[in-house]
Amino acid sequence: MSRVMHKEEEFIMISALQHYIYCPRQCGLIHVDDVWQENLYTTRGNLLHEKVDTDTYETRGNIKTVRGLRIHSYKYGIVGRCDVVEFNNSTKENTVLPVEYKAGKPKNDFSDKIQLCAQAICLEEMLSVKIKRAEFYYAKIRRREKIEIDEELRKITSDTITAVREIVDNKKIPREEYSSKCKNCSLQQICQPKLLNRRKVENYIKGLYTP
Repeated sequence: MSRVMHKEEEFIMISALQHYIYCPRQCGLIHVDDVWQENLYTTRGNLLHEKVDTDTYETRGNIKTVRGLRIHSYKYGIVGRCDVVEFNNSTKENTVLPVEYKAGKPKNDFSDKIQLCAQAICLEEMLSVKIKRAEFYYAKIRRREKIEIDEELRKITSDTITAVREIVDNKKIPREEYSSKCKNCSLQQICQPKLLNRRKVENYIKGLYTP
């Protein structure tokens, strides 16, 4: 990752990182071609975030909770919003804890973790703090899950930011590649990965018989 500070017009959305991990082509369609379509999964997520992202705060004891906090990083050139950030001043070392709300349950890939790590590095730059952990609240299982913001996750997040920036800067949408994830993608009808893959096979077969 370059140490050059990015201008605001060069910022990419933190949500693009999650889209990229799910599918690089989905990321390109959304953040280059500005394509979007709702489905059951995106609607559930939107409804949950409407309840959380209220631009409000409250204080209970030593913990101040801020909702819908806008964040950015000039170092990484990313911008977004935290569902919840908890500021705890009960110890000598004040802690900052970003909490991301999800409609589903924990995933096996890095998509959610990268999104939360990106939030952490934005908060670190903005507040001059070190964030060692963050949490998810998964509505489907109704509990919080803690993650460590360690060096491995930071490296994966940094590499993902670089990959997304390459797509956005070059305005080149990755080629389709059908997988089991496609059936849950809200852009399936627009992308049509099965159709495009079938055309590639047909063209390959035609090429075998073309002098």
